[in-house]
Amino acid sequence: MTVPGVVVPGSKRSLSAWLARRYAWFTLVFVALIGTMALAERFGLPRSWIGVSFLVVTVAVYAGIGFLSRTSNEVEYFVAGRRVPAVYNGLATAADWMSAASFIGTAGVLYLQGFAGLAYILGWTGGYCLVALLLAPYLRRFGGYTVPDFLGARYGGRLPRLIGAGAAVGVSFVYVVVQIYGVGLITSHLTGFSFEMGIFVGLGGVLVCSFLGGMRAVTWTQVAQYIVLIVAYLVPLVWLSAKQTGSVLPLMSYGTQLAQIAQRERELANDPAELEVIVRLRVMASEAERKLQDVRSAMSADEKAQTQRIAALRAEDAALVRIQRAEREHAQRPRTEAQARQFYQRERDAALAHAQPLAGMPPQALPFATGDPGGDDAARQRFETARINFIALMLCLMMGTAAMPHVLTRYYTTPSPAQARRSVAWSLFFIMLLYLAAPVLAVLVKHEVLQHVVGMPFDHLPQWVSRWTRLDSSLVSVRDINGDGILQLGELFMGGDVIVLAAPEIGGLPYWVTCLVAAGGLAAALSTADGLLLTIANALSHDIYFRIVNPQATAAGRVIASKVLVMAVALVAALIAALKITDILQFVSAAFSLAAAAFFPALVLGIFWRRANGKGAVAGMLAGLGVCGYYMALNLPLVRSVLGVPWPLSQTQWFGVDAIAAGVFGVPVGLAVMAGISLLTRPPGPEQLALMDRMRFPSAAERRVA
Repeated sequence: MTVPGVVVPGSKRSLSAWLARRYAWFTLVFVALIGTMALAERFGLPRSWIGVSFLVVTVAVYAGIGFLSRTSNEVEYFVAGRRVPAVYNGLATAADWMSAASFIGTAGVLYLQGFAGLAYILGWTGGYCLVALLLAPYLRRFGGYTVPDFLGARYGGRLPRLIGAGAAVGVSFVYVVVQIYGVGLITSHLTGFSFEMGIFVGLGGVLVCSFLGGMRAVTWTQVAQYIVLIVAYLVPLVWLSAKQTGSVLPLMSYGTQLAQIAQRERELANDPAELEVIVRLRVMASEAERKLQDVRSAMSADEKAQTQRIAALRAEDAALVRIQRAEREHAQRPRTEAQARQFYQRERDAALAHAQPLAGMPPQALPFATGDPGGDDAARQRFETARINFIALMLCLMMGTAAMPHVLTRYYTTPSPAQARRSVAWSLFFIMLLYLAAPVLAVLVKHEVLQHVVGMPFDHLPQWVSRWTRLDSSLVSVRDINGDGILQLGELFMGGDVIVLAAPEIGGLPYWVTCLVAAGGLAAALSTADGLLLTIANALSHDIYFRIVNPQATAAGRVIASKVLVMAVALVAALIAALKITDILQFVSAAFSLAAAAFFPALVLGIFWRRANGKGAVAGMLAGLGVCGYYMALNLPLVRSVLGVPWPLSQTQWFGVDAIAAGVFGVPVGLAVMAGISLLTRPPGPEQLALMDRMRFPSAAERRVA
C-alpha cells in the first residue's frame, strides 16, 4: 500500500518487510518516550506535564499517520486498496476490536463478577472462530465495500440494503458513543481537563485519523495503536506481578494470589461489620425506592439533612477529610427533578447490588465456579439464573462479534479470501494477548484492594481513592455506612471502568505508569471509534446516498460525502457521550445483541442456504431487531427511566435473562421468521444464486493463490 510522498515496494513480501521496519522504529520511539517520562518523573517534572506529554505525542503520531495516508481514491478510502497483508490486518483488527470496553472494562467485569465475567472473554474470542469459519473468506470473495453491500447484492432490491444500512448505523452509533465516552474519561484523567473538555480534545484525535484517509489511514493508525495499547496493558501487569509474587511471568504465578483472595473473602463473609453494612444497604435501597414515589419532597428533605450534617461535622470539629467529603456529596446532589429521579434509581440499584455477601463482588470460590449450588433453594435458584445468563451472554457476544459491521469490513481489505482467513487467525492471536492478561490483572488489583485498602480508617485511605472520587464519584466512592470510621468492603463502590485505569495507583506504581495505561486506553478507544465512524459514514454515503438516493454520484462525491458524515456523526456522538453514560461494558454488550439480531441470520443463511430470499431476509431482520429492542426497552434501567417504566425487572425478564443478552431471543426469532417467509415466497433469482456459487466455490486461480 502506498503512502503519499513515500515509495513503497510493490510485492507482498517487500511490502511486509517495509512495514516491519517502520513499525519497529515506531516501537523503539515509543519505548524511548516511556523511558524519558520515567526519568522526568524521577527528576521532578510535574505530573500534569507527564500526562499531557503522553497524550500529545501519541495523538500527534496517529495524526501524522492519518495525514500521510490521506486519499480521495474510492477503493483506497473504503477498503484500503485491498492490499493489507494478513498479519497487519490482524493487528489493525485487534486494535479495532480492543475498544475502551475491552481495554478498560474486561478486567473490571472480572474484578466485580469473578468467574461469571469470563462470559465476555469466551463470547468475544468464540465470535472470531465464527468469523473465520462462516463469514470472512466468503465476504472477501464477494468483494464489496460494506455489509449492506452484501445484503443488497445477495437478496436484491433496495429494502434489504436499506434495513442493513440502518441497522449498521444504529449498532455502530451506540458503540461509538461508548468509545467517545472512554476518550473523554481517559483524556480528562491524563490532562486534568473537565470530562466534557476531554471529550472534544480527544475527538480531534479521532477525526484526524479517519477524516482524511478513510480505511487506508485507519488501518495504519490502528497498527500503531495496537502496539501502544498492548505495551500499556502488559507493563503494569508484569510490574504488579513482580511486586506481589516476585515473578515477571504473571500467568504462571497468579494462582497464589487467587488462593489468598478466596481466603480473605471467606473471612469477610463472616465479619459482623460487613454483615451490618449489608443490612444497612438494604435499608438504603428501600429508602431510595420510597423517595422515587415523591421525588420533589425527597429532594427537599435530602437538602435539609445534608446541610444539617455538614453543620454538625463542623460543630464537632470533625476531621477535615470528613467535612470535605460531606460537602462534595452535597455539591453533587441533583438539581432538577429528572436528575433526582435518575439519582435515586442509581442509588437504589447500587445499594441492591452491594447488599449481597461481599458487596456484590462474588468470591473466587463461589458455587458458580465449583458447580455446586448447595442445598438452599434460593441459592440453587440464583445459581441456575447465573448459569442461564452466562450462556446467554456468551452466545450473544459470539454471534454479535461475527455480525459486527466494523469488524467484517476489515476483511474486505486483504488481498485474497485466503489472506482474509489467515487474518482472522492473526486477529485472534493479538486479541488473546490482552484477554489472557485481563483475568490476571483483575486478580492482582483485587488482592491489593482486599489486603491494603479494606479495613483501613477512612482518614487514612490511599490518595487514589480521593482523587478518583473527585474525578467521578460514579467510578469510585466511599461511604461510612455503619459509622465505625473503618472502610468495609460494602462501603467501597468501584465501577468496573476504573479497575484498569487506576491499577498502577492501586498497586503503588510510579505515576508515569498510570499515564502509560491511560495512553493505552486512549489508543484502544480511538482505534475503535475510527473504525465505527467510518462504518457509519460509509453506510450512509455508499449504501444510502449512492445506492438508493443518487445512483449517479461520482466516486469522488461519495468519498467527500463520507468525510463530511464522519465529522457530523462524531460531533453528535460527542454531545451524547458528554451526558456521562457510565458502565460502558453494559452498553457495548447491548450493541452486540442488536448486531446479532440484525445481521447474523441474514449473513449466515445468505451464504449457506440457497432458498433464502429477500422477503425472508427483510422479515427476519425486522423481527429479530423488534424482539431484541422490545426486550431491552423493558429491562435496561436507562431505557426504562427515559420511558418512565416503573415496574421492577423481575416482572419483565424472560427466564431471568439480562437485557444485555436480548440477542438470545432476537436471533432465533429472526432465523425462524426468515426461514418461514423464504419458504412461503418465491426462491431467489439466478443472479443471487450465481453470487452464492461464486462466494462458496473458489475458482482454480483462487485455489492456486491460496
